[in-house]
Amino acid sequence: MRTHQFVLDNDLVRMFQNGEESALEALISRYKEKIFSTIFYLVKDKQLAEDLFQDVFIKIIDKLRSKNYNEEGKFLHWALRISHNLCVDYFRKEKRNQTTSGDHNNLFDLLELNGDAADAKFVTGQIHEKIRVMLDNLPDEQREVIILRHFADLSFKEIAEITNTSINTSLGRMRYGLINLRKMMEENQMVL
Repeated sequence: MRTHQFVLDNDLVRMFQNGEESALEALISRYKEKIFSTIFYLVKDKQLAEDLFQDVFIKIIDKLRSKNYNEEGKFLHWALRISHNLCVDYFRKEKRNQTTSGDHNNLFDLLELNGDAADAKFVTGQIHEKIRVMLDNLPDEQREVIILRHFADLSFKEIAEITNTSINTSLGRMRYGLINLRKMMEENQMVL
């Protein structure tokens, strides 16, 4: 099997469109953690995130096969926009105003620590749980921008495009989200 480690996203897309299935596997492997993490933080339910993640790649495959991809090397951005839109569609369909809480497995459970010390894992687990709780308490728009910026590593321009807002609105939501996180930390005397 051919290695795709150093192949550009656009080239992988073309290779997949020309029948090389392993090119799609490379794209999925390259971005699955960021896409899944973003979906999970938006819906806060592991099973739902897994279902939506599968739906995202079904939609990606359909669009690639029908040659409806023209993002010029921005595959991750395009995939995250599809992910965001599917999450929004899901909540519109379910007529929910707030996301549901799933089990307590989350992105932080997937992170590996550099040390094997039980104390370090315990402390890190506590910090991750505090962050998750604080994010859960933010307004949806603020939480979404923070997740897209810090967990998906998107620029504010990309966040604005995904959320159909202006860059200034995205920046403002980030600012107010961080202010609210600081207030929560002060009110609960939390130290990270």
